[in-house]
Amino acid sequence: MSTRLRLNPIACEAHGLCAELFPERIALDEWGYPIIDERPIPDHLLAHARRAAAACPTMALLLEKAELADHTR
Repeated sequence: MSTRLRLNPIACEAHGLCAELFPERIALDEWGYPIIDERPIPDHLLAHARRAAAACPTMALLLEKAELADHTR
């Protein structure tokens, strides 16, 4: 299992807190909306990702568990 960030673009109002709290994986575009790095979040960054998701005033940022893709087929 891996953890990834997911953004609800309709709920997002470009407050920018997520990028301040988790700059390792979130950047802001020219209008202040987040650009999410879609790679799985390593364990040592999970606390930062949780804090960014919890701080979102519109609850637009979510942590999502996903199975790792099996590339051996």
